[in-house]
Amino acid sequence: MDLSNLKPAEGSVKTRKRIGRGTGSGLGGTSTRGHKGAKSRSGYSRKIGFEGGQMPIQRRLPKFGFKNINRIEYKAINVETLQQLAETAKLTKIDIQALIDAGFISKKQNVKILGNGAITAQLEVEAHAFSKKAEEMIVAAGGTVVKL
Repeated sequence: MDLSNLKPAEGSVKTRKRIGRGTGSGLGGTSTRGHKGAKSRSGYSRKIGFEGGQMPIQRRLPKFGFKNINRIEYKAINVETLQQLAETAKLTKIDIQALIDAGFISKKQNVKILGNGAITAQLEVEAHAFSKKAEEMIVAAGGTVVKL
């Protein structure tokens, strides 16, 4: 055995299909493209949303609504949650970092404190926004409110 008589393993090499090289090859005529239609033509590329000529869904359905680009998304946290956090972690100041550490929010989220539940702890609360009721409840309990 030497370099002059090396051969690949039996069945490992296949000859490629020579499409469109006459009827004798068995792959002439329509050249594996079927009969007629856009897909059989040269230069065909399907446009996004094309549905074979029927009115596409994005043109059949009406537009509605709009997306306000100035909207600010807040993560809502209730006053009762602050009360629980103050009791379990024994905190007097609840700021954004305390809420991140407790796992209520992620770093990039804005926080709004809402007035659901009751609060008795005297807390200094820092957040991006407060509802009127939540602000009144925190101040009534002897705490302070700091808007960021």
